[in-house]
Amino acid sequence: MPTLEIEIQHKCLVAGVDEAGRGPWAGPVVAAAAIFLDPPSLPSFFLDSIQDSKKLSKIKREILFHKLMDLQDFHYGLGISSVEEIDQFNILKATFLAMERAVHVLPQKPEVLLIDGKPIPSFKEIRAFPLVRGDDISLSIAAASIFAKVTRDKIMEELASEYPSYGWEKNAGYGTAEHQEALKNYGVTPHHRKSFAPIKELLNRV
Repeated sequence: MPTLEIEIQHKCLVAGVDEAGRGPWAGPVVAAAAIFLDPPSLPSFFLDSIQDSKKLSKIKREILFHKLMDLQDFHYGLGISSVEEIDQFNILKATFLAMERAVHVLPQKPEVLLIDGKPIPSFKEIRAFPLVRGDDISLSIAAASIFAKVTRDKIMEELASEYPSYGWEKNAGYGTAEHQEALKNYGVTPHHRKSFAPIKELLNRV
């Protein structure tokens, strides 16, 4: 389970940063930044419940999402890179851009960033550290992963109501069998990542 050990060791304002949606064939990439303003006083419920969003059920993610939003000593920021930006810059650069946007909109400027994975973007005037499998280590990163995942899933559910054949409300834009079958039958939508090999291949066949 992730803890606040690293955050407390830094003895300053620390934000965890994570993303959701690097691998899907459709939809934006979403990043979140999360700050626990007073880590030592965090209620045990959060210490016992928060973990990597991929290890939580949809219901548990949403419960934690709303409970964190109601937590007084918690700040978050969200950043999104569009499909157009993904296709223009590539998915890594678009992910970095989303992370930068998430940090930029935080109500308070952190002194340290703990960022899931490697490589990571560089930030002016903020020390940033990569943490491989950070959502299993840092509670701030795990909280950010929940915010990024819940936010992106909601976006994909909204897009699914516009394009119901692709199953985005269930597969979040990943290349599942249902998604692939819909691509064969109905083609590529404006929300597909045209720079991704499977989508590019379909477009080249036309």
